[in-house]
Amino acid sequence: MVALFQLVVFRQVPDDWYAILGGLVIVAVGIALFLEGLERSVFPVGKSITNKLIRSASLWKILPFCFLIGFAAVIAEPALLSVADQAEVVSEGQVDGFVFRLVIAVSVGAVMVLGALRVFLGWPLHRMLLIGYGVVLILTVSSPPEIASLAYDSGGVTTNIVTVPLIAAIGIGMASSITGRSRLRDGFGLVALCVMVPIVGVQLYGLVVYQFGSPGEAVVANGTEDVLPWWLDLMVGLVYVGRDVLPVILVVLFFQFVILRRRLGNPIQATVGFGMVVLGLYGFIVGLELGLIPMVSRWRNSS
Repeated sequence: MVALFQLVVFRQVPDDWYAILGGLVIVAVGIALFLEGLERSVFPVGKSITNKLIRSASLWKILPFCFLIGFAAVIAEPALLSVADQAEVVSEGQVDGFVFRLVIAVSVGAVMVLGALRVFLGWPLHRMLLIGYGVVLILTVSSPPEIASLAYDSGGVTTNIVTVPLIAAIGIGMASSITGRSRLRDGFGLVALCVMVPIVGVQLYGLVVYQFGSPGEAVVANGTEDVLPWWLDLMVGLVYVGRDVLPVILVVLFFQFVILRRRLGNPIQATVGFGMVVLGLYGFIVGLELGLIPMVSRWRNSS
């Protein structure tokens, strides 16, 4: 699609086409590593923890786990990383990218608790959605126009390759472990709630920032930064990505070793999986910076 748009609409081949192509390949490889790492580590361990917590029938263990795993999964969501960076640049610093991610992560963590209570108590999903989207519409009318569109996009990017498989598995696992609950009727629905609630959180954040906050500073490159050696830049990037993935790993390991007091079934596979998650996420980010983001910026400037 990128090549078709470049050749048909702009009718030219960019001079740095090889860098763009290489960046897109790196994105694909990064996503593949990232997903394979999740399948080897976070997903199986998270599902196992959920099933064991449900069998314990202890809400004081289940609800904190739901909040923390929802929060941590969103912090590591690759799509949200990209949107947060772009929102900070376009808003000229008015929207802080890190705070923006925290707001969405807290929203998803809270809705995971709400979804768990819905499964346990049998609350009807349609009533929760009607009430929630009523609040969304009210906030849309009163929130700054600069933030409304960003808020709606936030609900979409939140439910992406990390959160959807994980929260869907948790919802189905809870429904299948509770007598009288249907895996089809009660197990699904968490994703819908996780789309809705971040819209509310981001719009509330926008109300505070644009009405009570001070204007942000433009986030632009001035070309005067010290250029790091490539190997040091690589290490710094890996450290930052590891910081983003670390909450998921810590939540899983804490509940596995401290709350459940059980060892990992296959620690070598889990360790390799965690490493693949970090490398894959870093590859995704680097690939976007090399390929897709420069191309889209060029399109925007041309139009």
